[in-house]
Amino acid sequence: MFFLRKISAKIFASVTYGVLVTTGWKRKTVEANLKHVTQGTLGGEGAGQELKTAGLNPRRLYRQMLKNLTCHVGELLFCFDIYKNLPEDCESYPFSAGGEIFELAEGAGAVIEKMRKGGIFLTAHYGNYEASGAWLCALGVPLKASFIPLKPGWLNQMVYEKIRCVKGRPYSISAKTPREFLNLLDGKTPPTPYENSRSGLRKPAPDKLHGDRQLFCLLADQDCRIGSALDGTFLGQPAKINPLPDFLLGHRPKTPVFFCWIEETRDRLSGKLHRTLHAKEAATYQPDTDRGSIVDEAYRNWLEERIHENPALWYGWTHRRFRSKNPEIY
Repeated sequence: MFFLRKISAKIFASVTYGVLVTTGWKRKTVEANLKHVTQGTLGGEGAGQELKTAGLNPRRLYRQMLKNLTCHVGELLFCFDIYKNLPEDCESYPFSAGGEIFELAEGAGAVIEKMRKGGIFLTAHYGNYEASGAWLCALGVPLKASFIPLKPGWLNQMVYEKIRCVKGRPYSISAKTPREFLNLLDGKTPPTPYENSRSGLRKPAPDKLHGDRQLFCLLADQDCRIGSALDGTFLGQPAKINPLPDFLLGHRPKTPVFFCWIEETRDRLSGKLHRTLHAKEAATYQPDTDRGSIVDEAYRNWLEERIHENPALWYGWTHRRFRSKNPEIY
């Protein structure tokens, strides 16, 4: 059965890739972003030229990024349950499932143990980022991912109840006010409102994690277009950044901050795909007057390092990331 789902995912990815390339979906935005950042330093002196001369050109980046993106979306639609059913015990890894090897990077187990006690998890539209949330939940991490409700309503309900749900516990939340975000960190969130029964009826779902500190997850790599957005830099260019993580740390300065991502490599001998979960804790936040922004420093450095490793895995190229500062490039 799982083999058939993998085939379905590959067919979906192949067909969708062809459609997106043919229609030129987001191509102009990708080209505008790449042109813009290669004019800057890309996080360091001379790094922009280094990226340009590494064979990264708009057409190659666009096509490879779409291949990666459609592949990950196909897995999300057809094979996502494999992440939800991975072992909770870190000692059980490496773990074989579906003909693939799932493993934890060196030192990730100790970080995951800290993540189980709550904190802030900053991630990005990089690689199989949706899968990292399901995997962390399977590992017993009390994840609560902030998201904007989708339209139409049936799609939002499907994502909430089916996709972003592990062992009957939805891990996405549509928090809107500063108090709601602080409550996540303090373990004062309301219980999960409902779950699906086999009959299809909704019923209350007591959340075993209610009263415990949650791991608040935020995608922080998009252009922030609210009045309180902070000035920062990204890929060597001026950018507006999300003020929420710094706001939360200003009120809860002892809160740990984590970064997490999945690395995918294929063994040359066996041909098996290895999926490695990396987990990293940022430096301890110090509430002093000289403090910088967690998003504009530690998080930016982490994400730029990932983009340097594989630019075609950052799907933020499809977003108008620099619109707030340089709308004319689009």
